[in-house]
Amino acid sequence: MSDVKKRTPSLKILETDPGLVPFEEDLKLRMRLYEETLARLTGGAPLSDFANGSLYYGFQLGKTGWYYREWAPNAEKMSLVGDFNGWDPEKNPMKKLKDGNWQVFIRGKKTIPHGSLVKVRVTANGKTFDRIPLYIHRVYQAPDGSCTGQVWNPPEPYVWQSHFSLPKDRPLFIYEAHVGMATEEEKVGTYREFTQNVLPRIQKEGYNAIQLMAIMEHPYYASFGYQVTNFFAASSRYGTPEELKELIDTAHGMGIAVLLDLVHSHASPNTNEGINEFDGTDYQFFHAGGEGNHPAWGTKLFDYGKNEVLHFLLSNLKYWLDEYHFDGFRFDGVTSMLYHHHGLGVAFDSNEKYFSMATDTQAVTYLQLANTLIRQVNPNAVTIAEDMSAMPGMCRPVSEGGIGFDYRLSMGVPDYWVKTLTEKRDEDWDLGKMWSELTIRRPGEKNIGYCESHDQALVGDKTIMFRLADQEMYWHMDNESKSPIIDRAIAYHKIIRLVTAALAGEGYLNFMGNEFGHPEWIDFPREGNGWSYKYARRQWSLADNGFLRYRNLLWFDEAMVALLKQVNIKKNDTPFLQFINHGNKVMVFDKGGYTFAFNFHPTATQRLSLATRCEQTCPILLNSEWQRFGGHLPDGPESRTVQNGVLGRYIDITLPPRSAVVFG
Repeated sequence: MSDVKKRTPSLKILETDPGLVPFEEDLKLRMRLYEETLARLTGGAPLSDFANGSLYYGFQLGKTGWYYREWAPNAEKMSLVGDFNGWDPEKNPMKKLKDGNWQVFIRGKKTIPHGSLVKVRVTANGKTFDRIPLYIHRVYQAPDGSCTGQVWNPPEPYVWQSHFSLPKDRPLFIYEAHVGMATEEEKVGTYREFTQNVLPRIQKEGYNAIQLMAIMEHPYYASFGYQVTNFFAASSRYGTPEELKELIDTAHGMGIAVLLDLVHSHASPNTNEGINEFDGTDYQFFHAGGEGNHPAWGTKLFDYGKNEVLHFLLSNLKYWLDEYHFDGFRFDGVTSMLYHHHGLGVAFDSNEKYFSMATDTQAVTYLQLANTLIRQVNPNAVTIAEDMSAMPGMCRPVSEGGIGFDYRLSMGVPDYWVKTLTEKRDEDWDLGKMWSELTIRRPGEKNIGYCESHDQALVGDKTIMFRLADQEMYWHMDNESKSPIIDRAIAYHKIIRLVTAALAGEGYLNFMGNEFGHPEWIDFPREGNGWSYKYARRQWSLADNGFLRYRNLLWFDEAMVALLKQVNIKKNDTPFLQFINHGNKVMVFDKGGYTFAFNFHPTATQRLSLATRCEQTCPILLNSEWQRFGGHLPDGPESRTVQNGVLGRYIDITLPPRSAVVFG
């Protein structure tokens, strides 16, 4: 340990971001805490060797029978109960080992059949109660909502067919999806239905990654998967573990990566179903007392300073990578993890806000360890941080003084669009502010750009299309209707997505259905809506119906994604702003060797002469006003004759109101 303390941490991050030089000592502390914790946990061995909790705890089948182990330091007595032993706590009592561990051996491989329902009976603080095993791989939820652990040991384990590896230099076009609401029927969709019906859509639309929400087991469906109870169990409401593996395997066969929406920022407060108070204390996994309760979410907060908690969470990461072949993670609620105030009511308007007593350095260390482990298990895995605070170094390598993520979500961009659409008249849009909002980055750090995600689609908010069109969507989305409101909505929907996809990140994210302007909101079944599934589904038929204009938006999105992939626009190519004309609401910029020209003006057509690298003719690769995209111009391909002027070659372009073209 003394050698670790003497080591000078690498701070290459200061070369990338010189503005952090005043905080060099804080960054050195970041690295010192990481190195000390890593050494304490591993003793110099690979971190991946440490993160093997799922191979020791829970149910382990040996040569002559089953071992079942738990970590419950405060427990006074424990026994395994289930339908295999008639729920009799006297038949399989557990023995207390050292370091708070407990174990029982059940002789015979067939004594606990596949699918057996189980719980562990715990006595602590003079009370006896039943809990679901911490490392259980599957949870059965009865019709009355009660949950029970289920031993999962199928006679024929899943055999993987695809050997997929995500190319690290490939730009990510992420399709954020929820398996349960991916069906058009008013019900909970299944893994198998998603595989059969939705994966082909995603492939056709050109997205090369899926971000799966609500996979980690959660008893309350309306939590959208963000109140996890069982961290090693894939949600049983959608089907079996094998069917989830088939989904991922099939996606890999299509060349599509699958990312898990991971919740390590907090946990459900439930005790009957979750890990809370498993051993009778509120501090086994979480901070004790009020510090362990999230003031806004009502959930439990992990104590990232405990070795056992780090072991549990890091083992969880390795489990999802190894067992289900996920290609990486989107870490939820990172801002809440980073600060003792959880980012609530704080404006991160100076670097001092990141390096203060408010920073949870133990959480920062955990995130560094997590990214280190993930790269050891799968060097090509991708990690994305949901952090609205813009913590310095979030997406720089740990070896340089960073936290180690590949990307952060551009969370300010959706807020910018909501603010613009609700507070500004069309003619008052500030294109300089738009450029700034879409291009601002931490030096050397990559972002995933998006104009809306599931957050903006939830009840109480509005998607961009619903905000633009509102109730007109119910009456005038057919091809025959004449509605200036719908015309405006369709036009802005397209160019907002194009400018965001081109500028707001080195990757792009879309929530399922938003690409074609899915109407209304998401509202999961709950008491307040009569437990209805009407708004917890996706009406794919709207986009498939040739009589409706949703299809035009879908076609535009497909063409946009294809173009951005074709020109490799996200590959380390900084956009160059040619000019902004505030009066005419025109923005023109170059990126990836192509020119993007936007006319945001609500009524005026703009005629422009724009510089080009083309020699004789210049192809128009995308025009938002082509008829197949719901516009008013004949479908392409188009081209323009290149002319020679005093300042070089140029082409003449006409931009109708609320339109965009890409050429080069």
